Amino acid sequence: MKKLVFLSFVSAIFLSSCNSSKEIVELTDIVVEENVNTRPTYHASETRKTDLVHTVLDVTFDWEKSYLYGEATLTLTPYFYPINKVAIDAKGFIIDVVAESIDGEQGAELKYSYDNKILTVEFPKTYTKNDTFDIYIKYTARPNELAQNGSAAISGDKGLYFINADGKNKFKPQQIWTQGETEASSAWFPTIDAPNERMTQELYITVHDKFKTLSNGTLVISTINNDNTRTDYWVQEQPHAPYLVMMAIGEFSITNDTWREMPVDYYVEEEYAPYAQMMFGDTPEMIELFSTKLGVDYPWDKYSQIIVRDYVSGAMENTSAVIHGEFVYNDERSFLDNPQQDIVAHELFHHWFGDLVTCESWSNLPLNESFATYGEYIWREHKLGVEEADYHLQGELSNYLREAQTKRVDMIRFDYKDKEDMFDNHSYAKGGRILHMLRNYVGDDAFYASLKLYLEQNKFKAVEIHNLRLAFEEVTGEDLNWFFNQWFLSSGHPELDINYSYNAALKKYSVTVKQTQDLNRAPLYKLPIVLDIYMANEVKSMPIVVDQKEQSFDFDLAEAPVFANFDAQKMLLCTKRENKTDDHYMAQYKRAGLYLDRYEAISALLASDNEATKTKALDLALNDKHWNIQLLGLSSLKVMPKASVDAHQEKVNQLAKSDKKPQVRAAAISNLLSVYKVKETDVYKSATKEKSYLVASAGLKAMLEIDAKEAYELSKSLREGAKKQLQQVVFEVISEKGGEDDLAYMRESMEKASAFDGVALLNFYATYLSKQDEGVMQEGLAVLENIAAVAEPWWVRYTAVNSFNIIINSYQARIDNAVSDPIRQEKLINNKKKIEDRLHRIKDAETHARLKALYSTN
Repeated sequence: MKKLVFLSFVSAIFLSSCNSSKEIVELTDIVVEENVNTRPTYHASETRKTDLVHTVLDVTFDWEKSYLYGEATLTLTPYFYPINKVAIDAKGFIIDVVAESIDGEQGAELKYSYDNKILTVEFPKTYTKNDTFDIYIKYTARPNELAQNGSAAISGDKGLYFINADGKNKFKPQQIWTQGETEASSAWFPTIDAPNERMTQELYITVHDKFKTLSNGTLVISTINNDNTRTDYWVQEQPHAPYLVMMAIGEFSITNDTWREMPVDYYVEEEYAPYAQMMFGDTPEMIELFSTKLGVDYPWDKYSQIIVRDYVSGAMENTSAVIHGEFVYNDERSFLDNPQQDIVAHELFHHWFGDLVTCESWSNLPLNESFATYGEYIWREHKLGVEEADYHLQGELSNYLREAQTKRVDMIRFDYKDKEDMFDNHSYAKGGRILHMLRNYVGDDAFYASLKLYLEQNKFKAVEIHNLRLAFEEVTGEDLNWFFNQWFLSSGHPELDINYSYNAALKKYSVTVKQTQDLNRAPLYKLPIVLDIYMANEVKSMPIVVDQKEQSFDFDLAEAPVFANFDAQKMLLCTKRENKTDDHYMAQYKRAGLYLDRYEAISALLASDNEATKTKALDLALNDKHWNIQLLGLSSLKVMPKASVDAHQEKVNQLAKSDKKPQVRAAAISNLLSVYKVKETDVYKSATKEKSYLVASAGLKAMLEIDAKEAYELSKSLREGAKKQLQQVVFEVISEKGGEDDLAYMRESMEKASAFDGVALLNFYATYLSKQDEGVMQEGLAVLENIAAVAEPWWVRYTAVNSFNIIINSYQARIDNAVSDPIRQEKLINNKKKIEDRLHRIKDAETHARLKALYSTN
């Protein structure tokens, strides 16, 4: 699943591959009191008593009730021991019939018991592992009547989702889609809902003829019925885990593509049909790259991608039929700012790691998610070059280290509180970095040969972390327990103090490394790295192994080196302090070749106490070949010496006008106003006409700060077609200067907005309403109330509820200002009370467990 969508609007940025810094955040020790009378929590893999071999589903829908009417035939066999009953996962169903199925026909009914979660079916005989038998179940799935739960990564677990079921929202299409991970497939069909189960499947989907359908495998036939419906018959002939079963239904435009004559299809809403090839057109090249690199061809019948409304996660690697959230939608303008290719690569790589070979338990989830995350690196390395790949790797380290400030757990862990807790920046970001270190250690040839062996040995099987280790050991001939134990089976990361010194008398250069991490909470690491020692005219590359609490590495050198580059390949997951001087970092910037070397050096130089050094570093940053180092320079302008800032105004102006990267242009535009106080509006007005939403939004934002009234007038010409960041700033402008005439635009925009776009608009919308007269406010509040009550996913509702406070607070200000008019004041008090009552009713009616818990603390 990708992308671990963390719903945070604040992100800290860590500045280097190994997070070189002068200050390391210390974690408060967490004391866990263990009950010596009980065994520690251990979430084992599901015990396999019965093997689910094949599933046939025949489904129809009641849109009004949001019900699925299903008939399921399950082909089963005892896993090893004889059985006379079977436990089947089935959440919240109405069970109509449970019977034997003989040659596809319903046979004798079977005894069963049902507790609303588990359907236990009893047999009139005992079956052995040599027997195969079929069970027929007729049922009704009622997803909206289930208690709702979820996590930061997957915000819902009801399995089956009806979107705009009553069709009343004219701005949202009617859709049905599913989300099985982790164990929610059993909310829409009876199954053995565990990741170590595998089955083949057939799925008959009957829908109104206007709808398209998508499922796993191949569409074998479509049959037109007599009642304006159509039945599509999908077949998945290769076995996969039940959580990977999917279906999606709606009015979609389909763009057809191919890879080696295999169908590759893109399902999008009609509005985005012209951009489908742009959004997903690299997919065949990705399939070819991964097939070639892994030595294992893409193993499934087809590859389809579909974008749905109100999705409960980022995306999902359903076998051969990936679902994306609507934030992946791009037009030609937003594609310039964020083409979303990482998420496409992530879900595709899962088709080897997660679908073909599947983690046997959620404790082993990194075997799915770490690989998918690293697939993003492999794609960037191929398509965009190693610098863009390393930039992405840097972001993954930042994500992990940010989480590690409050959470440090083993990668493979059996003691989680909830299986959803596994979907974190350990399983994703840290895991991807660990695989990068493993690749660096064994070398490219051995890395990909080991992955090929792992995939071939375990295809269509469930695995644990040791299967991966054994494959690498078989290829390399080396016992790699030390690597897997410290990285996958332990928590924390290395925290290093590195000191460089040269003894001229002894002509000896010493590098002293201390591992300062708390050894009660992290291991003492074995760290094979390369130390590059830069002499005046040569570079000495020294492989060393750091494996002690403190150790020194001594080198006989006739003269002092210019500098040394610890972890020269910049692959190590760690934090570090080094006693380098400005001269060392300046030499590193100029002579060490990697993006991460330059970023690390510039970060240190911009923090120097020497003004001349800071000025030189700023110049280097603004002229660097990588856009993110340019951004680093731009972000430092506010703390630079005035002379340095003034000397670079023309460069910043140049970046604002003509840099190729939208992120750089937008940042430069912002700095022209915030740092250089440039208030001539031509550059900002010109920016609002740019194709990039990011650049246009920066221009309009600057205009808002210079002249809000003029920005408001300018925004009128930008509203049509405004999306993403530009729409957000348009909303911000209207929230400052808008009036009654803007309500129609604001309301319609909120009703049209996707979850990801709309959540960024809510506070601006509430701020706008809070400044209007009561009639406009009450009219506009209906939209906010509807979002707070029924919008999906849950975090959209949560944001809308919080936005209510902006309205309520504005009423309090009006009440305070009406002290001289008791009649008006009383009316305002009553209106405020009515809004508060509406808000309380929304909170009281909430059914999502996570959201109810949040409300209970407020």
